[in-house]
Amino acid sequence: MARVREAPAPIRATLTRLRRLYRSRHTGPTSILVHTPHPWTRALGLIAVVLLGAWLGLLIVGSVRTPVGPMDTSMTLRPNLTGGTKINVSPLGALELDSHVAPIRLDVDVDRLDPERSQALVDHPERLSGLQDEVARDVADGTTELAVRSCVAVVSGATALGLAVYRRPRRALAAGGLALALLAASGTSAYATWNPKSVLEPKFSGLLASAPSVVGDARSIVTEFDVYQKELARLVTNVTKLYDATSTLPTYRPDPLTMRVLHVSDIHLNPAAWHIIGSLVEQYGIDVIIDSGDTMDHGAAAENGFLDPIPDLGAPYVWVRGNHDSGITQAYLSGLKNVHVLDNGRAVTIAGLRIAGTGDPQFTPDRSVVAQGDPAERMAGIRLASALRDQARAGTPVDIAVAHNPVAAREADGEVPLVLAGHVHHRETEVLPLGTRLKVEGSTGGGGLRAVQNEKPEKVRASVLYLDRTTRRLQAWDEITLGGLGLTTAEVSRHLPEENQPGATPSPSAPSPSP
Repeated sequence: MARVREAPAPIRATLTRLRRLYRSRHTGPTSILVHTPHPWTRALGLIAVVLLGAWLGLLIVGSVRTPVGPMDTSMTLRPNLTGGTKINVSPLGALELDSHVAPIRLDVDVDRLDPERSQALVDHPERLSGLQDEVARDVADGTTELAVRSCVAVVSGATALGLAVYRRPRRALAAGGLALALLAASGTSAYATWNPKSVLEPKFSGLLASAPSVVGDARSIVTEFDVYQKELARLVTNVTKLYDATSTLPTYRPDPLTMRVLHVSDIHLNPAAWHIIGSLVEQYGIDVIIDSGDTMDHGAAAENGFLDPIPDLGAPYVWVRGNHDSGITQAYLSGLKNVHVLDNGRAVTIAGLRIAGTGDPQFTPDRSVVAQGDPAERMAGIRLASALRDQARAGTPVDIAVAHNPVAAREADGEVPLVLAGHVHHRETEVLPLGTRLKVEGSTGGGGLRAVQNEKPEKVRASVLYLDRTTRRLQAWDEITLGGLGLTTAEVSRHLPEENQPGATPSPSAPSPSP
């Protein structure tokens, strides 16, 4: 019989080490080698399980139904990168508040108005005086119950999914503990960043007609602010009005001590703009409309008929020439009823508000003339600033200046509290170095009819400016953005100047025109 040669010693040693490694990795009858995951991989896997399990737990049981005053609501915590609070008022829309910064958002769904509790308020109006305290108690009770239920939902969901994935009680308990720690950290972040003043600057999305009633009046929001509970009660009261017996929207009554200015710009021959402007005038009780130019596209006489709806918009119309508006356009508008054309610093007084403006020095559709660019805009702005100083010396200081191009508008810094512009088709708000606030409006015509050629349609934008009737200073403004069909839905975002925040003192840098 032939002898089998033995393998060399180094090879035998290597085989021995492989056998030992195999035995140490052997996990079952299939005799496979198991690769040990990297610690970071295990950690990321555990975090993924925790987040998914916590989300599933919140989705299944993390909701509380609770009465808030006369309404039945559902409160829910949702994972969200930006945090905040969202109040859904079906079918009218939703209010969004930047109430906190944390990876969780509080959703409050107003399900229905309870008829018995509502009738009790009608039969016993004296109970309205205690509505604020009642709402505060209801919200506190609801959020406490929601916090407890959410903790149970998050820990249970993460633990159950951890057990299903790892099949080890220790790993499942680790997942539940990590979920509880993440929820505690999120709650701490929400508590530390809680901003009760966020109710002063809500963002409303929904039916355009209901926006003024739900968002509220700028003056009352500022002067009546005391504590968060009172503002919440005011919000609940407004929502209650929306659900009256006849299911009709309430009539919005403007504060007689507040002037409302509608700022529009860059309509660019979009006929839908007139319907939008007319609706805003009616819903907000607008005192005066200010158009900062580019109403036309080519400035030809054939386009003049587009301007005919302006006298019927329901408010005086102040207009300055844009770089797409010609002298022909300006002459036609000058002949229309209820239209005030401003140029070369000319000023008018409407509803007690002094407004001055200048037209754009360039008419860019005319290709036979070389555009002079920003230098020409600055010179126009310098002439506007000079006219503003003349008005102040004459004892008739201007409250609002208007120019089409922001480059020209910036030259009015220090001569007027507020200057309006357009041209760039997006919004900008800035306090200039000498204290004048510059507000640039987007396109109220959604970029005009040419915008339909773009990949995404441009949104329609306008702003409602609230000014004190006595001081004629800006108190607040609503930025209105229409998307989708445009005529039926809108986003309304409330903003307050820094000096008009509750408890703040007026900014010393705000210019006051003086003789």
